Amino acid sequence: MIPVNRGVFHKSFSSPDADVILGAKDHTLFRIHSWTLKTTSGWFRSLFSMPQQSLLPNHPETINLDEDSHTLESLLLMICGLPINPLASYDEVDALLFAAEKYEMPGPVSLIRVFIMTPPLLDQPLRLYAAATRCGWEEEAKRASTQSLALNIYAPEHQPILRKLRTGAVLDLVNLHRDRREGIRKRLDEQPFVTGSSMASCPRCRWRIDHHAWRELKYKVVMEMDVRPLGDTVVDVGLIEWSEAIACWDAKCPNSECTCVLYDKVETLRLIRDCIDSLPKTT
Repeated sequence: MIPVNRGVFHKSFSSPDADVILGAKDHTLFRIHSWTLKTTSGWFRSLFSMPQQSLLPNHPETINLDEDSHTLESLLLMICGLPINPLASYDEVDALLFAAEKYEMPGPVSLIRVFIMTPPLLDQPLRLYAAATRCGWEEEAKRASTQSLALNIYAPEHQPILRKLRTGAVLDLVNLHRDRREGIRKRLDEQPFVTGSSMASCPRCRWRIDHHAWRELKYKVVMEMDVRPLGDTVVDVGLIEWSEAIACWDAKCPNSECTCVLYDKVETLRLIRDCIDSLPKTT
């Protein structure tokens, strides 16, 4: 603790009645009452329980902290019950969470937990998942894992955030994505879908047929579920517009006297949609 010799006071924390001055690393100063710090922070409560050096009258204690002024401002607004700055990015969230945890401030942590479930923070599932798993917020982590199904988590742009997760959290997320892909692969090889040998017979004339069109469509479905395990692009677009899908729905018995349509488009779409809906949705 040292006397103040530089810096400008923050306009919301400049009361001369305050008995403590906090200094941000960018030299912005914050006057605040020690009672507020002691009642909202375990770290400051322990600090103020230690013997303090005697200071001259009208010279509050000064504590220089590692946080920048924006983070410190948000933290102090929260513990003082003042209007809170909106949190617009996870860089802010991470810095604020780190400070709140360091200074043992459960109040700000609980407020941050509410903020991350609102736009625009809710639209960043991997950052939400990282924060939620680190803090042990199970409901938020499950919500984020479900939202992550719209992402290809193996893409290079997502690797930096995944590397910051603890091993168990990464494995849970990877397993969810893999289980959906493998789940649809397994279901498409079971009844009532076409199964067994690649060579079969036309259900009407018993002419020998090859289910190559169905096999190619199955492969395309599985590959799409690998990059976007949510499955919406499969049922809403792929099974209607993919060239593999069009070829499958156009497939007919090669017997010129039969030309029976081999696959029921409407029923197959319904069954695949049901299969995707039945897959696990959260970690």
